[in-house]
Amino acid sequence: MTVTYTPARPIWCAGCGHFGVQGAMAHAFAALDIPPHEIVVLAGIGCSGTVQNNLGTYGYHALHGRVLPTAAGVHLANPRLTVVAAGGDGDGYAIGMGHLVHAFRRDLPFVYVVMNNGVYGLTKGQDSPTRHGLSGIGGFDAIDLGLSIPASGFLARGFSRHPDQLRRLMTDAVRYAREGRGFAFVEVLSPCVTYNDTYASWEHLVEDVDTRQGYDPSDRAAAFAVTTGLAAEGRIATGQILLDADRLPREETVPAAVDVDPAANAAAYRDLLDRYRV
Repeated sequence: MTVTYTPARPIWCAGCGHFGVQGAMAHAFAALDIPPHEIVVLAGIGCSGTVQNNLGTYGYHALHGRVLPTAAGVHLANPRLTVVAAGGDGDGYAIGMGHLVHAFRRDLPFVYVVMNNGVYGLTKGQDSPTRHGLSGIGGFDAIDLGLSIPASGFLARGFSRHPDQLRRLMTDAVRYAREGRGFAFVEVLSPCVTYNDTYASWEHLVEDVDTRQGYDPSDRAAAFAVTTGLAAEGRIATGQILLDADRLPREETVPAAVDVDPAANAAAYRDLLDRYRV
């Protein structure tokens, strides 16, 4: 796969889980044979906020907590693009929380990847909203939030130490969004080796629901029971937690997107500016 821009060299600490996330994203693009000029990767603020520099696709660095509305705008402006938003648990679950709720509700077909390490690594290790939730003592769990919103159709969680699982989940998420089925959410347990090295502890806490006999990712209520049950035991559900495999592409279920092409709307834009100046 040729690149659109020469990738930068990652600036993460050696051993950072984000390397695995980046590798899974690159694998998904290659496995689905998507030309790099048809991909836009947008990133938020934090250590994860440089991933778009490293992939050779088009990239955009969004404002703090605002990667989801920016990604939605890119999709609406050009639905032919493969749009992937990425960020950390601080950017997505603190300042960006309101946008996450409505991204689930609006269900626009793009991917959101959250690299969850439980800390604000860029600002030297303060607890993020998930720090205690991932140890089973309370806190915030984005998968449970997604399960609680009926519009959601694709919820998955991977672990950067389990690369085969992560590559599969990432590829499935990109495919789901490219087919126009809706919002594909992938949380990745991505340890921070400097401020919250959880590789060993998470290895013993995760349970891949895909290996559970009889687990049905289309059954929302059952998925909720499994994730909350595991959390009560101090464990973390990973795998394909929710999948609406029969969902129709968005183009068949919602009206066409508003035409925001500048050339087609130049007169309207000038009118808006003239009224603003008054």
